[in-house]
Amino acid sequence: MKPENNKSSAFILGLFVFLGLAVLGYLLADAAIRYKEYERTVTVKGLAEQEQPADIVIWPVQFTIANNDLPELYDAIEKSADKIRKYLETNGIASSEITVTSPAITDKSAQSYGNTQQAEFRYSAVQVVTVYSQNIDQVQRVMTGLPQLGKQGIAFTGGNYETRPEYIFASLNDIKPDMIEQATTKAREVATKFANDSGSKLGKIKRASQGQFSITGRDKNNPHIKRIRVVSTVEYYLSD
Repeated sequence: MKPENNKSSAFILGLFVFLGLAVLGYLLADAAIRYKEYERTVTVKGLAEQEQPADIVIWPVQFTIANNDLPELYDAIEKSADKIRKYLETNGIASSEITVTSPAITDKSAQSYGNTQQAEFRYSAVQVVTVYSQNIDQVQRVMTGLPQLGKQGIAFTGGNYETRPEYIFASLNDIKPDMIEQATTKAREVATKFANDSGSKLGKIKRASQGQFSITGRDKNNPHIKRIRVVSTVEYYLSD
């Protein structure tokens, strides 16, 4: 092959390689620009909140008894627990909603805390009768009448965390879909306003997080009314 032909072939091959690289570079640059534009996003949060009445109440009724004779102490515990159970059932609490725990007995003579002063009563007992019910209104009415038993000699203990009624909202799954929809709608409203203010258009969702549901009492005086909240986090694409 003549040297002139070799030079011509090499020139043509080089020209095609150059054009190919140029086209490839243009396509890559254009793809990078489009990808960068496509990655423009905005992340917003949407809040949904509701108030719902609790549907379960757990009410621990705790009382104490002291005595120097252990058998008499157990007899007094049993009689007091029977009085409380009878009072509850008479006032509309079903027997299936009442449970009685084993008493906790303390022998003060067996305690060695360095106090040599003899206690008036050697034995003391703590007993708990627990009501677990879905009839919250009825249980609350019964609570107000408990001092009647106090007049019969039952020493109730209260005011601490263990003896406070506990109110539970167990129907979260019934309202969860609607609340998630509300939170997502709120998030989209915020994202749309942001897009409009920035001269952009709101695109599809890139990613979304449902967030954790929280259930708290509305206030300290109404623990049976629950405030349910969820915050959803949503990231949207933006375009010009």
